[in-house]
Amino acid sequence: MKALASAALALWLAGCAAVPPAAPPAAPAAPREAAGDLIVLAVADPLQEAMLRAGSSPAAYDAMPVYAGGDAAQARLAAVARDFGLRQLAAWPIQPLQLHCAVFAVAAAGTRDAVLRRLAADPRVRLAQPLQQFQTFAAAYNDPYLDLQRGFAGIDAGGAQQWSRGAGVRVAVVDTGADAGHPDLRGRIALQRNFVDDDTAGFLQDRHGTEVSGVIAADANNAQGIVGVAPESQLVLLKACWQLQPQADAAQCNSFTLAQALAAAIQAHAQVINLSLGGPPDPLLARLLDYALHHGALVVGAVPPDGRLDGFPLGVPGVIAVDGAERPSAAAGTLRAPGRDILTLTPGGRYDFASGSSLAAAHVSGTLALMLAQRPQLDAAAALALLRESSAGGAASASINACTAVAAMHGRADCGAGIVGAAGR
Repeated sequence: MKALASAALALWLAGCAAVPPAAPPAAPAAPREAAGDLIVLAVADPLQEAMLRAGSSPAAYDAMPVYAGGDAAQARLAAVARDFGLRQLAAWPIQPLQLHCAVFAVAAAGTRDAVLRRLAADPRVRLAQPLQQFQTFAAAYNDPYLDLQRGFAGIDAGGAQQWSRGAGVRVAVVDTGADAGHPDLRGRIALQRNFVDDDTAGFLQDRHGTEVSGVIAADANNAQGIVGVAPESQLVLLKACWQLQPQADAAQCNSFTLAQALAAAIQAHAQVINLSLGGPPDPLLARLLDYALHHGALVVGAVPPDGRLDGFPLGVPGVIAVDGAERPSAAAGTLRAPGRDILTLTPGGRYDFASGSSLAAAHVSGTLALMLAQRPQLDAAAALALLRESSAGGAASASINACTAVAAMHGRADCGAGIVGAAGR
């Protein structure tokens, strides 16, 4: 592991500087093991604007503020670490929450829970929790000759595109990396960041984020490939998860990487945040989502295979839960969208079928982008009501219908003929 000083500096740069889409930023290696003795700890940090580096300009940072962790906060963390026998692995500021966070290893094995209880009573500590793991929700494809783009047709995205294509709406995809050079993502990426490592090639070869991005925003009328639900939306690609195997959808993230990515989504003014992943409840991540929701972002989460809604992100009030329309039964309050045999993008400029509630969530995120392009001030409650009503009159077992939802915003009770053919090619 890198020296602490280098790691802290690199984390500060990675957490605060936006870079052009062509070059994912470097970041130190994230702790990838949810070891029983790793914790996340936060102290108050009323951040002050830092001076830009020599030779830099505000334009290079995509109009995002540049902040450095305060000396007092860093000293407070160091004092807590000494008092509780903690070994710091990495630290980073979270500007939206005015906190300075760090990942620590508990020195005495097997004492993590006891240490967390003591930390919770310490007035210097704003938050103390385990470093937790999260995973994406994907399933293997097993019949490549089913209807092409069945998800796009299933929600009548083509019909909705007669009114909206999501022009200018920023959708943050907090996921693995993605193939930013894919022909069907050309012109669709506003920003990309890497909070896992400094592997640029690996970022571009990640499968799950590429699949999700394709469903949301694949280009239209470019004489190749597929069409995204919102083909004129702008993607903010935030890598917080790493693939477990090459050429596989399965990926993992943790509290450390997800916190940085969510803070970046907030600072990038993402209007929709897609979280096609899930795991246990997480206090720090819940705070960040609560902040995003209260500042107008619409947050979409995928229902895990076990159907539970009490983890992260679905346990956070205001998050829109989405399950695959193909699941025999769904929990009350969830939306449904196509999630099986979905034709989408894969790395290397390719296309393939994928399945899972991750893809269902992406269909809803794309639909929200269509809606926000028509009504930028649309709030989560109104959006959710429109989407529920679009599901065959509110039937819990039916998929959302993007066309019906967008038509209702125009005072129409029907979608009309739609433009599926024109939108497609």
